[in-house]
Amino acid sequence: MAETGNEADRFNWQLPSYLVLGTSIVMLVLMLWSAYGSMLYVLLIAPILSLICLVSSGTALVRRRPRRSLSILLTLLAVLAASWVLFKNQGAIRPTLRWLLWSRDYKSEVLVQPAPANGEFRHIEWDGWGWDGAGDTYVYLVFDPADSLAVAAKSHQPGKFTGIPCTVPLVRRLEKQWYSVLFYTDERWGTPHWDCGMED
Repeated sequence: MAETGNEADRFNWQLPSYLVLGTSIVMLVLMLWSAYGSMLYVLLIAPILSLICLVSSGTALVRRRPRRSLSILLTLLAVLAASWVLFKNQGAIRPTLRWLLWSRDYKSEVLVQPAPANGEFRHIEWDGWGWDGAGDTYVYLVFDPADSLAVAAKSHQPGKFTGIPCTVPLVRRLEKQWYSVLFYTDERWGTPHWDCGMED
């Protein structure tokens, strides 16, 4: 049965909802998969999706279906808005999701380590990223039995904190006694103190 003119030019409220949900899930999965996942989404998936929506909207407009064209354009705006919010907050979303999904494994990996004799916290390399020529950035998962990093996590300020060998730009609390610690680019836990931007 052929669509009548009014049925063919309906404003579709389901399309924006499903597409926003679907693309948000894709972006979250890519974020979990890699620190570069959201960049893949922004540089490849979002432009392709935008092009498809713009062509579809233009086609609907040429076929004299302005409501359908508007529906597609609003869908594109909703998808881009949701993508922007996720991309802007990926620094908080990615570690939170990883911790929610795999904290038991991470905890056991850290807790099997003997306590360091030098007073530093038990830790593992937890995340990282970098580009050739730009340097590598490392994030460590830290177990702080006394929860002394709580103040540093609340302040969101860089500093030198007891139990961490370098001055660091950010400490984020994952749960009581567990923190992610972002090091400055090209600084790693275990490097000599002069490589940590510290004075002799």
